[in-house]
Amino acid sequence: MATVVQKFGGTSVGDVEKIKRAADRVYQQKQQGKDVVTVVSAMGKTTDTLVDLAYQISDEPAQREMDMLLTTGEQVTISLMVMALQERGIEAVSLTGWQAGIRTEDRHGDARITNIETETIDGHLEEGKVVIVAGFQGMTEDREITTLGRGGSDTSAVALAAALKAESCSIYTDVTGVYTTDPRYIEKARKLDGITYDEMLELANLGAGVLHPRAVEFAKNYQIPLIVRSSQENVEGTLVEEDASMEQNLIVRGIAFESSVTKITVEDLPNEVGSVSGLFSKLAESGINVDIIVQQVNQHNKMNISFSIHSSSLEETLEILDREKSTLGFSAIQHEDDLSKVSIVGSGMISNPGVAADMFAVLAEKEIPIQMISTSEIKVSVVVSEPDMVNAVEALHTYFELDERIPITNES
Repeated sequence: MATVVQKFGGTSVGDVEKIKRAADRVYQQKQQGKDVVTVVSAMGKTTDTLVDLAYQISDEPAQREMDMLLTTGEQVTISLMVMALQERGIEAVSLTGWQAGIRTEDRHGDARITNIETETIDGHLEEGKVVIVAGFQGMTEDREITTLGRGGSDTSAVALAAALKAESCSIYTDVTGVYTTDPRYIEKARKLDGITYDEMLELANLGAGVLHPRAVEFAKNYQIPLIVRSSQENVEGTLVEEDASMEQNLIVRGIAFESSVTKITVEDLPNEVGSVSGLFSKLAESGINVDIIVQQVNQHNKMNISFSIHSSSLEETLEILDREKSTLGFSAIQHEDDLSKVSIVGSGMISNPGVAADMFAVLAEKEIPIQMISTSEIKVSVVVSEPDMVNAVEALHTYFELDERIPITNES
């Protein structure tokens, strides 16, 4: 019997009625003769509430105890989901991440899965039961409970699909699929029928929140078809696979954007071997995530290095650079706030030269200055001012023919 894996996020199980609707989705798959494994997140804002409780107790709660605390959220959901299925006459069993055999590295707060021992799940499936697994959590070899960090339930689901050799993994969310861009900001955004792993991975890394990058990477590595679909509406979702069979005419498949970007420029860094690595090693040691980097040799034969960070990291970044100024040998630091990043993504860009030039021309026509540029085979990212962000996305969305198509009606 074929196995399918489903995942329901926090908004999809946010209250009892939503849990019942999710249980109906599980019931439908079981009625189709499938072995079903379902991964669930904590209900609604439960995790945020637990975090808030911890910080009411301590300004620096221990990571081990935070993992012990946060994993309780998913345990509530798995029990309620099993009860809802049992009310529908479906045999089901709930398992925590560690009971399900999810083994992780020895790291609290953001552990990576190292192995999944499927014997327990396999046994329950052989008995005809639906298995409900708590996402976002696992256990080390030393039996320490760990959490998988942001997007951890997505990762749990795809990793289980890979370990169980499932035929597919469906991610149920509060949207109907993957859109060309965020429909909350761009009215003409439309749902895609299909998208490739590489395109989805780029969009996820660039800020599209519908799937976590680590989950997409798992799916690509193990060739697990991912389906993003609505937990509320019974409509077709978006299939994420190696070669998207739909809409092959699209050169650009989607546009991602994110605000709260800050540009930092380190001036007069010595133009010597090791200077650049020294600079970014200091930032990496403190966990500062650097994005776009631009290097320029100035008239004094020294380097000006500009890079972008999330604005929340600005204060810490400036403290590190100020502390290391004499060691690194630069003269000054400049920074600019209120910036954003806009990125076009599409595998069609590989065989269509000039896409970047078209992007720049569209922005120039809208009189939107570009601060920084980054490219890959299937992506072009630019940093623009935050007030220009939505205007830039709308213009690019229209130019690259991503706007929702209005059906043509024949009038008599």
